[in-house]
Amino acid sequence: MKKYAEKLIAQGVMIFDSNRIDIRGNLKCGENVSIDINVIFEGEVILGDGVKIGANCIINNSLIGNNSNIKPFSMIEDSIIGESASVGPYGRIRPGTKIGNKSQIGNFVEIKNSNIGVGCQVNHLSFIGDADLEKEVIVGAGTITCNHNGVKINRIIIDQGAYIGSGSNLIAPVKINANSTIGAGSTI
Repeated sequence: MKKYAEKLIAQGVMIFDSNRIDIRGNLKCGENVSIDINVIFEGEVILGDGVKIGANCIINNSLIGNNSNIKPFSMIEDSIIGESASVGPYGRIRPGTKIGNKSQIGNFVEIKNSNIGVGCQVNHLSFIGDADLEKEVIVGAGTITCNHNGVKINRIIIDQGAYIGSGSNLIAPVKINANSTIGAGSTI
């Protein structure tokens, strides 16, 4: 591991401590990448130019776009993170997720098998599963998508510019139209 880390350092990657990084597969890095301590990379991982990976992250079979910031204690698996996006701290991005450019995924947010559009904000303590968010959607803190009805998983669609108030429950299948506002604490 240390030799792999030293090779990356020689290529210009800033690794905070070459003794405290674990590469269990192939890691490709662009220019001006920084990797903090205790990060684990598994499978095929690609980090674009200017990517910052915070301490104690686990990244598995994923692509992180240019200038994105993965904050400490975040987990990303089988997903694509766009450019200039941020995740965490303590974000969990599960398989099948695509995060759009300039989107912000807050602390303690979990996203599963979803498409998050450009410029979206999913605030802290939220769960977004099996959903498609168009661009510039804001999801308030503590909001969850209730995507399983006991028999099957259903998708949720939230159109461009919608605002979902904090503490809302969106029960699939449901579609929120463009520029809609859902009041805090609502169940839809």
